[in-house]
Amino acid sequence: MIAESTINGVGPESTRAGPDSKSVCAGAGHRPGITAKAIEVLKIEAEAVLKLIDRLDDNFTTMIDLICRSNGRLIVSGIGKSGLIGKKIVATLNSTGTRSFFLHPVEAMHGDLGQVSPDDLLLAMSNSGETDELNMLVPSIRSIGCKVIAFTGKMNSTLARLSDVVIDTGVDCEACPLGLAPTASTTAQLAMGDALAAVLVERKAINADDFKKYHPGGALGQRLNTNVSDFMISGEPVPTVRDSADMVAAVTEINRRGLGATLVVDDYDRLIGIVTDGDVRRAISKHYSIRDLPVTEVMTQKPRTVRTDSPTYDALNTMEEFQITVLPVTDADGNTQGILHLHDILGKGQLKFNGK
Repeated sequence: MIAESTINGVGPESTRAGPDSKSVCAGAGHRPGITAKAIEVLKIEAEAVLKLIDRLDDNFTTMIDLICRSNGRLIVSGIGKSGLIGKKIVATLNSTGTRSFFLHPVEAMHGDLGQVSPDDLLLAMSNSGETDELNMLVPSIRSIGCKVIAFTGKMNSTLARLSDVVIDTGVDCEACPLGLAPTASTTAQLAMGDALAAVLVERKAINADDFKKYHPGGALGQRLNTNVSDFMISGEPVPTVRDSADMVAAVTEINRRGLGATLVVDDYDRLIGIVTDGDVRRAISKHYSIRDLPVTEVMTQKPRTVRTDSPTYDALNTMEEFQITVLPVTDADGNTQGILHLHDILGKGQLKFNGK
C-alpha cells in the first residue's frame, strides 16, 4: 500500500474510505515519471475491483434469481460513462444467452418506453445514484410493472431507494489525478457486469455450442463451425524432428516450414514435445550457443494438443487462453497427425475485422 492521504488533495467527498483508510488511493504524485503514474492508476483500479468481493451479498443472488425467472429482457440504462459501460454489458449479455438491450434514459422519456414490457427487468447504472435523468426514468419503468436493479456506489442514494435490488459498485476513489473523471468507478461497474454475465452463463447452462449459435456471422463464424481437420497441416509439410536431433536440425526445420515451430517425435511418431521460436530465444539467452544442445533440452514437453475432430473454436480458445499460435494435432494415443497454425484458422489475411 502507498502512504495515507487523498489523491492530489481531493477532499473526502470523492472517497469512501475516509481519512484513516489505507489504500493505493493515497500518495498520488509521490513517485515521478509517466510509467510510475500509469502503475499507480492500474493499482487503484485493481484494488477497486478486488474490494467488490467484500461488498457482494445476498442481493447479488437475488438479482441472478430475478433474471433467471424473468420471461422478458434485461434492460440496461445509464447516462454518460455509466451508459457506455452499460452498452458493453448489454453486448456481453446478448453474446452469452441473456436477451438484453440498452435504453437511453432521455430517449426513453420521449417515446422509447414503448419498447418496455411488464416482463422486462431494468438494470440502472449510476455511481452517485443521483443522476436526474435516470431517476426520472425508474418510476416510469416501475409503473409498467418491471422490477429494478441498481448498480451504484451510494447505497443511500435516490436510485438505491427506488430500486428493488441494489448492487454496491462503489470505490474508495477515482484513478483520475483530479478525482473527478469516472475511472475506477466505471472499471468496477464493468467488472460487476462481467460477473453478472459469467454467473448467468453457468446458471443457464450455456455451452460452447450455444455460444457458437450467437456468433454465426462472417467468415470467422463460418470457420469456427468446422473441425480442426479442415485447417490443419498434415503429411510431409508438417515440421518434425526426431528426439535424437540437435538444435541445428530443429532450427533448420523451423526455418524450412515457416510456422515458427517444429514438433519433436520419437521413432514411432509419437509426440513428445515442441520447439517454438520462443523456446529458441530463451535457450540462446540461457546458453548463448545452442548448436550442440540436444533438442530434448530445449523443447517444451507435453505441449497443448488438439484432435482432428476437435471443433475449431475449441482450438482457437486454447490458443487465446495460453497465448500460443501453433497446436500439434494428435490422436488418442498421442500419435502425430499434423499441426494447426492460428493463421490457418483466420485465413492468412482473408478475414477483415473492420467489417469490410
